[in-house]
Amino acid sequence: MSINDQYSQEMTTQITLEKIHEGWTPLDVDISGSSHQGKVRENNEDSYLVARFGRSLETLNTNLDSSLLEPSYSVTGHGLLVADGMGGMAAGELASSLALSRLIELVIETSDWVLTINKDKDVRTILQRMTQRFHQIDETLRKESSADPALRGMGTTLTVAANVGSDLFLGHVGDSRAYLLRGTDLRQLTTDHTLAQALIDAGVADQNDPATRSMRHVLTAAIGSLGDRIEPQVQRLKLCAGDRLLICSDGLTDMVDDATITAVMLENESAKAVCDKLIELALDGGGVDNVTVVVGRFFPPSHPGSS
Repeated sequence: MSINDQYSQEMTTQITLEKIHEGWTPLDVDISGSSHQGKVRENNEDSYLVARFGRSLETLNTNLDSSLLEPSYSVTGHGLLVADGMGGMAAGELASSLALSRLIELVIETSDWVLTINKDKDVRTILQRMTQRFHQIDETLRKESSADPALRGMGTTLTVAANVGSDLFLGHVGDSRAYLLRGTDLRQLTTDHTLAQALIDAGVADQNDPATRSMRHVLTAAIGSLGDRIEPQVQRLKLCAGDRLLICSDGLTDMVDDATITAVMLENESAKAVCDKLIELALDGGGVDNVTVVVGRFFPPSHPGSS
Protein backbone atom coordinates (compact mmCIF):
# COMPACT_ATOMS: atom_id res chain seq x y z
CA MET A 1 0.00 0.00 0.00
CA SER A 2 1.36 3.43 -0.93
CA ILE A 3 1.63 6.25 1.60
CA ASN A 4 -1.17 8.14 -0.17
CA ASP A 5 -3.42 5.07 -0.11
CA GLN A 6 -2.66 4.57 3.57
CA TYR A 7 -3.55 8.15 4.40
CA SER A 8 -6.73 7.91 2.33
CA GLN A 9 -7.74 4.81 4.27
CA GLU A 10 -7.01 6.54 7.59
CA MET A 11 -9.10 9.53 6.57
CA THR A 12 -12.05 7.33 5.67
CA THR A 13 -12.30 6.11 9.25
CA GLN A 14 -10.85 8.94 11.32
CA ILE A 15 -11.38 12.30 9.67
CA THR A 16 -14.48 14.40 10.02
CA LEU A 17 -15.07 16.67 7.03
CA GLU A 18 -17.81 19.17 7.78
CA LYS A 19 -19.28 21.34 5.03
CA ILE A 20 -16.22 21.26 2.79
CA HIS A 21 -17.88 23.31 0.08
CA GLU A 22 -18.72 26.28 2.34
CA GLY A 23 -16.64 29.32 1.51
CA TRP A 24 -13.76 30.68 3.53
CA THR A 25 -14.69 33.51 5.89
CA PRO A 26 -12.13 35.83 7.50
CA LEU A 27 -12.21 35.97 11.31
CA ASP A 28 -10.19 37.94 13.83
CA VAL A 29 -9.04 36.19 16.99
CA ASP A 30 -8.24 37.07 20.58
CA ILE A 31 -5.85 34.33 21.68
CA SER A 32 -3.88 33.51 24.83
CA GLY A 33 -2.30 30.65 26.75
CA SER A 34 -0.93 29.87 30.20
CA SER A 35 0.56 26.95 32.14
CA HIS A 36 1.20 26.13 35.82
CA GLN A 37 3.02 23.22 37.42
CA GLY A 38 0.25 22.78 40.01
CA LYS A 39 0.50 22.24 43.75
CA VAL A 40 1.89 18.69 43.79
CA ARG A 41 4.27 18.16 40.87
CA GLU A 42 7.90 19.20 41.24
CA ASN A 43 8.16 20.42 37.66
CA ASN A 44 5.95 21.26 34.71
CA GLU A 45 5.86 18.58 32.00
CA ASP A 46 3.23 20.48 29.99
CA SER A 47 4.25 22.62 27.02
CA TYR A 48 2.12 24.97 24.96
CA LEU A 49 2.52 27.25 21.99
CA VAL A 50 0.39 30.01 20.53
CA ALA A 51 1.48 31.14 17.06
CA ARG A 52 0.45 33.44 14.24
CA PHE A 53 1.35 32.49 10.68
CA GLY A 54 0.50 33.83 7.28
CA ARG A 55 1.33 34.87 3.78
CA SER A 56 1.28 38.38 2.40
CA LEU A 57 2.12 40.33 -0.72
CA GLU A 58 2.11 44.10 -1.06
CA THR A 59 2.55 45.89 -4.38
CA LEU A 60 5.25 48.55 -3.98
CA ASN A 61 5.62 49.68 -7.57
CA THR A 62 4.12 48.58 -10.89
CA ASN A 63 2.95 49.83 -14.26
CA LEU A 64 0.06 47.34 -14.31
CA ASP A 65 -3.45 48.72 -14.44
CA SER A 66 -4.88 49.09 -10.93
CA SER A 67 -7.82 46.86 -11.87
CA LEU A 68 -5.52 43.88 -12.32
CA LEU A 69 -4.11 43.69 -8.79
CA GLU A 70 -5.22 44.38 -5.27
CA PRO A 71 -2.89 46.82 -3.46
CA SER A 72 -2.06 44.01 -1.03
CA TYR A 73 -2.92 40.40 -0.28
CA SER A 74 -2.80 38.96 3.22
CA VAL A 75 -3.86 35.63 4.74
CA THR A 76 -3.31 35.09 8.46
CA GLY A 77 -3.82 31.99 10.58
CA HIS A 78 -3.27 30.95 14.18
CA GLY A 79 -2.01 27.81 15.90
CA LEU A 80 -2.92 26.56 19.38
CA LEU A 81 -0.81 23.63 20.63
CA VAL A 82 -0.75 21.73 23.93
CA ALA A 83 1.43 18.74 24.88
CA ASP A 84 1.40 16.91 28.22
CA GLY A 85 4.64 14.99 28.72
CA MET A 86 5.16 11.72 30.57
CA GLY A 87 8.11 9.65 31.58
CA GLY A 88 9.11 11.38 34.77
CA MET A 89 10.87 14.65 35.47
CA ALA A 90 13.20 15.69 32.64
CA ALA A 91 11.95 13.01 30.24
CA GLY A 92 8.34 14.23 30.26
CA GLU A 93 9.33 17.86 29.99
CA LEU A 94 11.67 17.07 27.10
CA ALA A 95 9.04 14.98 25.32
CA SER A 96 6.39 17.71 25.32
CA SER A 97 8.76 20.52 24.37
CA LEU A 98 10.43 18.42 21.66
CA ALA A 99 7.05 17.51 20.15
CA LEU A 100 6.08 21.17 19.74
CA SER A 101 9.47 22.35 18.50
CA ARG A 102 9.68 19.47 16.01
CA LEU A 103 6.20 20.27 14.69
CA ILE A 104 7.14 23.90 14.05
CA GLU A 105 10.34 22.74 12.35
CA LEU A 106 8.32 20.48 10.04
CA VAL A 107 5.89 23.27 9.21
CA ILE A 108 8.68 25.72 8.40
CA GLU A 109 10.34 23.13 6.17
CA THR A 110 7.18 22.72 4.09
CA SER A 111 7.77 24.54 0.82
CA ASP A 112 4.15 24.93 -0.33
CA TRP A 113 1.91 26.12 2.48
CA VAL A 114 -1.80 25.63 1.83
CA LEU A 115 -3.48 28.70 3.33
CA THR A 116 -6.54 29.06 1.12
CA ILE A 117 -9.09 26.25 1.17
CA ASN A 118 -10.75 26.46 -2.23
CA LYS A 119 -11.02 22.81 -3.21
CA ASP A 120 -11.58 19.42 -1.61
CA LYS A 121 -8.01 18.48 -2.44
CA ASP A 122 -6.74 21.39 -0.30
CA VAL A 123 -8.52 19.91 2.71
CA ARG A 124 -7.16 16.44 1.96
CA THR A 125 -3.63 17.81 1.60
CA ILE A 126 -3.75 19.57 4.97
CA LEU A 127 -5.17 16.52 6.76
CA GLN A 128 -2.62 14.22 5.14
CA ARG A 129 0.21 16.51 6.18
CA MET A 130 -1.10 16.77 9.72
CA THR A 131 -1.22 12.98 10.01
CA GLN A 132 2.25 12.67 8.50
CA ARG A 133 3.69 15.25 10.90
CA PHE A 134 2.30 13.40 13.91
CA HIS A 135 4.05 10.26 12.63
CA GLN A 136 7.30 12.18 12.12
CA ILE A 137 7.17 13.64 15.63
CA ASP A 138 6.49 10.18 17.02
CA GLU A 139 9.54 8.86 15.17
CA THR A 140 11.70 11.70 16.53
CA LEU A 141 10.73 10.97 20.13
CA ARG A 142 11.27 7.25 19.69
CA LYS A 143 14.79 7.87 18.37
CA GLU A 144 15.62 10.19 21.27
CA SER A 145 14.31 7.63 23.74
CA SER A 146 16.29 4.78 22.15
CA ALA A 147 19.52 6.80 22.17
CA ASP A 148 19.44 7.64 25.89
CA PRO A 149 18.49 5.07 28.57
CA ALA A 150 17.46 7.91 30.89
CA LEU A 151 14.72 8.82 28.43
CA ARG A 152 13.29 5.34 27.92
CA GLY A 153 9.50 5.40 28.00
CA MET A 154 9.17 9.14 27.51
CA GLY A 155 6.16 10.34 25.60
CA THR A 156 3.58 13.05 25.33
CA THR A 157 0.06 13.85 24.37
CA LEU A 158 -0.30 16.30 21.50
CA THR A 159 -3.35 18.36 20.61
CA VAL A 160 -3.01 20.87 17.78
CA ALA A 161 -5.54 23.35 16.40
CA ALA A 162 -4.85 25.63 13.44
CA ASN A 163 -7.23 28.03 11.76
CA VAL A 164 -7.17 30.22 8.70
CA GLY A 165 -10.28 32.33 8.96
CA SER A 166 -13.28 30.07 9.48
CA ASP A 167 -11.42 26.86 8.57
CA LEU A 168 -10.26 24.94 11.65
CA PHE A 169 -8.02 21.86 11.53
CA LEU A 170 -7.42 19.62 14.54
CA GLY A 171 -4.86 16.91 15.21
CA HIS A 172 -4.86 14.90 18.42
CA VAL A 173 -3.27 11.99 20.28
CA GLY A 174 -3.66 11.33 24.02
CA ASP A 175 -5.92 12.73 26.73
CA SER A 176 -5.40 16.46 26.41
CA ARG A 177 -8.55 17.95 24.91
CA ALA A 178 -10.00 20.47 22.48
CA TYR A 179 -13.40 22.04 23.15
CA LEU A 180 -15.59 24.35 21.09
CA LEU A 181 -18.05 26.69 22.78
CA ARG A 182 -20.76 27.87 20.39
CA GLY A 183 -23.42 29.95 22.06
CA THR A 184 -23.85 28.21 25.42
CA ASP A 185 -23.09 24.72 24.07
CA LEU A 186 -19.66 23.32 25.01
CA ARG A 187 -18.64 20.39 22.79
CA GLN A 188 -15.56 18.20 23.22
CA LEU A 189 -13.98 17.93 19.76
CA THR A 190 -11.33 15.32 20.59
CA THR A 191 -11.65 11.76 21.83
CA ASP A 192 -9.58 10.67 24.84
CA HIS A 193 -7.14 7.92 23.94
CA THR A 194 -7.50 6.18 27.30
CA LEU A 195 -8.49 2.72 28.52
CA ALA A 196 -11.52 4.24 30.23
CA GLN A 197 -12.77 5.79 26.98
CA ALA A 198 -12.12 2.55 25.08
CA LEU A 199 -14.30 0.64 27.56
CA ILE A 200 -17.03 3.28 27.32
CA ASP A 201 -16.94 3.19 23.52
CA ALA A 202 -17.17 -0.61 23.59
CA GLY A 203 -20.30 -0.36 25.73
CA VAL A 204 -18.88 -2.41 28.59
CA ALA A 205 -18.52 0.44 31.09
CA ASP A 206 -20.11 3.72 32.11
CA GLN A 207 -18.15 6.93 32.53
CA ASN A 208 -19.40 7.28 36.12
CA ASP A 209 -18.28 3.82 37.24
CA PRO A 210 -15.49 4.04 39.86
CA ALA A 211 -13.51 1.38 38.00
CA THR A 212 -13.76 3.37 34.78
CA ARG A 213 -12.67 6.57 36.46
CA SER A 214 -9.61 4.81 37.84
CA MET A 215 -8.52 4.01 34.27
CA ARG A 216 -9.07 7.47 32.78
CA HIS A 217 -5.33 8.20 32.85
CA VAL A 218 -4.22 4.88 31.32
CA LEU A 219 -3.33 6.01 27.81
CA THR A 220 -3.94 3.79 24.80
CA ALA A 221 -2.05 6.16 22.48
CA ALA A 222 0.68 8.76 22.95
CA ILE A 223 3.50 10.29 20.98
CA GLY A 224 6.72 8.33 21.45
CA SER A 225 6.10 6.15 24.46
CA LEU A 226 3.94 3.23 23.34
CA GLY A 227 4.92 0.36 21.08
CA ASP A 228 2.20 0.63 18.46
CA ARG A 229 2.18 3.09 15.57
CA ILE A 230 0.02 6.07 16.46
CA GLU A 231 -3.15 6.85 14.52
CA PRO A 232 -3.91 10.51 15.23
CA GLN A 233 -7.43 11.86 15.21
CA VAL A 234 -7.53 14.58 12.56
CA GLN A 235 -10.51 16.62 11.45
CA ARG A 236 -11.65 19.80 9.77
CA LEU A 237 -14.48 22.01 11.04
CA LYS A 238 -15.99 25.39 10.26
CA LEU A 239 -15.78 28.22 12.80
CA CYS A 240 -18.39 30.92 13.25
CA ALA A 241 -18.05 34.43 14.63
CA GLY A 242 -18.56 34.20 18.38
CA ASP A 243 -17.02 30.73 18.74
CA ARG A 244 -14.56 30.06 21.54
CA LEU A 245 -11.91 27.34 21.29
CA LEU A 246 -10.22 25.73 24.31
CA ILE A 247 -7.17 23.44 24.19
CA CYS A 248 -6.09 22.07 27.58
CA SER A 249 -4.21 19.35 29.42
CA ASP A 250 -6.02 16.95 31.78
CA GLY A 251 -4.78 19.03 34.72
CA LEU A 252 -7.73 21.28 33.96
CA THR A 253 -10.45 18.75 33.13
CA ASP A 254 -9.68 16.59 36.18
CA MET A 255 -10.26 19.57 38.48
CA VAL A 256 -12.94 21.66 36.71
CA ASP A 257 -16.19 20.31 35.27
CA ASP A 258 -17.66 21.21 31.90
CA ALA A 259 -20.40 23.43 33.34
CA THR A 260 -17.85 25.56 35.17
CA ILE A 261 -15.60 25.76 32.11
CA THR A 262 -18.57 26.95 30.07
CA ALA A 263 -19.49 29.62 32.62
CA VAL A 264 -15.91 30.94 32.76
CA MET A 265 -15.64 31.14 28.98
CA LEU A 266 -18.95 33.02 28.77
CA GLU A 267 -18.34 35.41 31.65
CA ASN A 268 -14.83 36.63 30.83
CA GLU A 269 -14.21 39.24 28.15
CA SER A 270 -10.72 38.20 27.02
CA ALA A 271 -8.86 35.00 26.22
CA LYS A 272 -6.22 35.85 28.84
CA ALA A 273 -8.86 36.31 31.52
CA VAL A 274 -10.37 32.91 30.65
CA CYS A 275 -6.95 31.23 30.88
CA ASP A 276 -6.13 32.88 34.21
CA LYS A 277 -9.49 32.00 35.76
CA LEU A 278 -9.48 28.38 34.62
CA ILE A 279 -5.99 27.81 35.99
CA GLU A 280 -7.02 29.48 39.25
CA LEU A 281 -9.99 27.12 39.55
CA ALA A 282 -7.83 24.06 38.78
CA LEU A 283 -5.44 25.06 41.56
CA ASP A 284 -8.29 25.74 43.96
CA GLY A 285 -9.63 22.26 43.16
CA GLY A 286 -6.38 20.66 44.29
CA GLY A 287 -3.90 21.31 41.51
CA VAL A 288 -2.74 17.70 41.59
CA ASP A 289 -1.27 17.88 38.08
CA ASN A 290 0.31 20.39 35.75
CA VAL A 291 -2.41 22.49 34.14
CA THR A 292 -2.25 24.19 30.74
CA VAL A 293 -4.92 26.23 29.00
CA VAL A 294 -4.95 27.87 25.55
CA VAL A 295 -8.00 29.84 24.42
CA GLY A 296 -9.03 31.47 21.13
CA ARG A 297 -12.06 33.79 20.77
CA PHE A 298 -13.22 34.44 17.19
CA PHE A 299 -14.83 37.62 15.89
CA PRO A 300 -15.86 39.23 12.62
CA PRO A 301 -12.95 41.22 11.11
CA SER A 302 -12.06 44.48 12.88
CA HIS A 303 -14.08 43.62 15.97
CA PRO A 304 -12.72 45.81 18.81
CA GLY A 305 -12.06 42.78 21.02
CA SER A 306 -9.83 41.03 18.50
CA SER A 307 -6.07 41.15 18.02
